Amino acid sequence: MTVITHARRKSNLSQMIDKPGGVSIGVALTQARANIEAKRAEAAGVVDAQIAALESITAPDSPMELARRLEEVYHAANAVIDAASPFELDDLCKAAAGLCDVIDAAQPGQPFDWRIVTVHARSLRLLQTLPVEEVEARNQVLESLRQILLRKVAPKA
Repeated sequence: MTVITHARRKSNLSQMIDKPGGVSIGVALTQARANIEAKRAEAAGVVDAQIAALESITAPDSPMELARRLEEVYHAANAVIDAASPFELDDLCKAAAGLCDVIDAAQPGQPFDWRIVTVHARSLRLLQTLPVEEVEARNQVLESLRQILLRKVAPKA
């Protein structure tokens, strides 16, 4: 029996990994935070634009129009979450997620109370403008939205 052997070559990547150097975890995290912080103003603009989009979506005139409008609302609320979550704007994310939950629970062919969209859009605007220190006011807004969610999404007995 003949055995053929050859010398294994070490890959460039494995050689790079084995060499000391690079960036420490602490420095990498600091750089990442600085990079994210540089995008804060852009994200605030996106949040503002999506809240304005929510505010501008009018109630549908027909049941056929309802599905399309609810989809618009859902996309705008998701965009708020996408833009706000990297900056730990949890209040905005919770309010927008609640709106998405109500839309998810909407039954096709059933009437939808459009006031829910209006209230969520106004609440998002309020949360966006309230100072961060106003914890009690923020909690009160979120609690009111939670009550809406419980009434509209909770299973009917």
